[in-house]
Amino acid sequence: MRIALVEPGRTVRRIVTGIIEPWGHNVCAFTDAPQALACLEAQSDIRALITSAELTTTSGIELVKEARRLASAQRPLYIILMSASAERSKMVEALDNGADDFMSKPPALEELRARLRAADRITSMQAELIAVATTDFLTGLLTRRAFVSNVEKMLSKASPDDPVSILICDLDHFKSINDRHGHEVGDLVLRKVGDELKLAGGPAGRLGGEELAVAIERNLDDAVGLAERLRQSVMSLVIRAGNEVIGVTCSIGVAQWQPGDTVDTLLRRADISLYEAKHAGRNRVVAAKVFPLSSDRGEWRGVARLSDRRTG
Repeated sequence: MRIALVEPGRTVRRIVTGIIEPWGHNVCAFTDAPQALACLEAQSDIRALITSAELTTTSGIELVKEARRLASAQRPLYIILMSASAERSKMVEALDNGADDFMSKPPALEELRARLRAADRITSMQAELIAVATTDFLTGLLTRRAFVSNVEKMLSKASPDDPVSILICDLDHFKSINDRHGHEVGDLVLRKVGDELKLAGGPAGRLGGEELAVAIERNLDDAVGLAERLRQSVMSLVIRAGNEVIGVTCSIGVAQWQPGDTVDTLLRRADISLYEAKHAGRNRVVAAKVFPLSSDRGEWRGVARLSDRRTG
């Protein structure tokens, strides 16, 4: 288990690290809160935080609060506050602000070991629950809610120099595949296409039914190129139903984030591009340029660029 340790005292930091590492844990040691928070944000595989209550620039309680906010419900993180003070009020305050455990400093060896066993056990269970809640059971892609959450994080850092684009992919004539070959074959098709989306290099999710999506940190032109390669790879899939090989195609709508866009705005822009691709004959890519907002999908009007590649 990877553990972040925050302790301003070099002696205590060395003692605790020396105790923990022989047990097979990897310790990232810091002297103060800002360094630890930056590491927690950048390295999602850290599953435990042990912090002193007595820090230099930020109190241990504040670090606990920020670490819990950072982890939210999407990441397993077990937080232990250790303090040289045995005041019960400090323990209550730590637990109220997001800590999972509290112990004296310096910690007793067997007590620390037991608490880390608990941390390992609890974060393992949390990781399993998060996987169930955020992963589509059929395709292994993100659920719609988890996909939107990932895109929100990407958009929070987006700018004209750091663009984000979304591709929405919908399988063509998917109902006829299910009707003719059965749902088992239809499920296989969804899994195969989902595997192609996972190779795109960004969070990929199942929005519902046969509609899949992927978000990438690229501009519109690059996203269109990726969408076209995805369209061709789907068309090249070899899927068998008995002695028959099923031909599969997809239509893809692409949109790039614009300043002021929310996730919903960006998804709707990509969705109407997909709608245009379907009505233009399917098995093609349509990229949104400008679409005025409307609550009625049928009222969307704008400029779209169609790829002129169509096969089948």
